[in-house]
Amino acid sequence: MHLAIDAHGLPVKMIVTKGTTADCSQAEALIDGLMAEHVMADKAYDTNALLKYLTDKGMNPVIPPSRRRKTLRAYDRHLYKRRHLIENAFLKLKQWRAIATRYAKTTASFLAECQIAAIMLWIR
Repeated sequence: MHLAIDAHGLPVKMIVTKGTTADCSQAEALIDGLMAEHVMADKAYDTNALLKYLTDKGMNPVIPPSRRRKTLRAYDRHLYKRRHLIENAFLKLKQWRAIATRYAKTTASFLAECQIAAIMLWIR
């Protein structure tokens, strides 16, 4: 599951893929249509293509450089500390047993379960 959240830690967009799908391959689709000043993500999203995409859209990437980079680039470490909101959103969604264990047999039904859980987070 790939998840975009707002500044309050509430899910605004999600994409469900196979477990072997790279995170960075879904980033543009996840961000497309969203407005943000900063985009936070972990090292799995550190690709030149994504960084260029974000800067072209006028968004500030807050993504730490991966170890494979020869020259490390700067990022806002202070702002990156707020990335715990992303992890907390995943934690809240996975409190639903069906999501944590992925009981659903099809991708569509798993996405529906995730969307219902996200709606519950919004109305609480």
